[in-house]
Amino acid sequence: MTHSTSSGQAAAPTLAPTRPEPEQRGIGSLYAGNARSVVSRGLLATRSTNWIIILSGFFEPVFFLLALGVGLGSIVGSVQTTAGQAVPYAAFIAPGLLAVAAMNGAIYDSTWNVFFKMQYAKLYEGMLATSLGPLDVALGEILLALLRGGVYATGFLIVMQVLGLNLSWTALLAIPAVLLIAFGFASLGMAVTSYMKTFQQMDWINFFLLPMFLFSATFFPVSVYPVPVQVIVEIFPLWHGVELVRGLTTGSLDIAMLGHVAYFVVMIAVGLTFTTRRLRALFLD
Repeated sequence: MTHSTSSGQAAAPTLAPTRPEPEQRGIGSLYAGNARSVVSRGLLATRSTNWIIILSGFFEPVFFLLALGVGLGSIVGSVQTTAGQAVPYAAFIAPGLLAVAAMNGAIYDSTWNVFFKMQYAKLYEGMLATSLGPLDVALGEILLALLRGGVYATGFLIVMQVLGLNLSWTALLAIPAVLLIAFGFASLGMAVTSYMKTFQQMDWINFFLLPMFLFSATFFPVSVYPVPVQVIVEIFPLWHGVELVRGLTTGSLDIAMLGHVAYFVVMIAVGLTFTTRRLRALFLD
C-alpha cells in the first residue's frame, strides 16, 4: 500500500517480502514428461545408421532356426516342453530364438549405443542441461531400445508363422510378451552401462549374454541339467523369457507365466530406478 508522509509527499510503496522458491524435489526434478523428444532425436539419428548392422540382428536368429530347427530338427524329432507337451524340435527352439531376438535388439541398443553417447559424444550432458530430467533420458533411450527389440521380434514371429511353427492362436500374445522382455533387458542394460568406463569393461556384457543364450533352455529343455545347474539357469532373465514365449507359441498356458511376467516387471522397475539415479549422480549432482 502507499502511505503519506508528514510533508504530504507520497512515500514509496511497501512491497511484501517474497520467499525464495523452494528447490524442485521429487518426481518433478527427475521427469519433465518429455521422453518423446529423446525418442525423436534417436529416430532422426538412425537415418544415417548403417542398416546392414541393424538388419544383422534380425537375420542371426533366422539362420540359427534354419540350421538347427529345420536341419538338425529332422534328426532330433520331437522335444518335450516344461508343460509336458511334445512338439517338433523347430517349434521348440523357435520361441527361444524369438526371446533371444528381443534380448539382443534391446541390449545392444541400450549398452553400446548408450556407452558411446555417454562417454564420447557427451550427449546426455547436453540433454540434461535443458528441461529434460534423468528419467526422461532413461525412458527415451530405453524406448528406442525397446523399438529395436520389438522390430526384431515381430519380424521373427512372421518367419515362424510362415514356417508353421506357431502352434496356437495364443502366439499373437507373444508380441506384447517380447516387448516386455525387451523392456526388461533394455532397462537393466542401460543401468549397467552407466557404470562402464572402458570398452574392455563393456566386454563383460557379452560374457554374460553368451552363456544365457546357450543354456537358458533355448536349444534343449532345462531338465537335461543336474538340479543345481537348473536352479542357476532359472535365476537368469532369458530363461523366464524363453519359457513365457514358448508357452504362448505352443499354447501351453499355466499359472507359472504370471511369475515370468512378474520377474520382468521387477527387472524394469530396478533398471529404471538405477539408471535414473545414476544419470542424476553423473550429470546433475
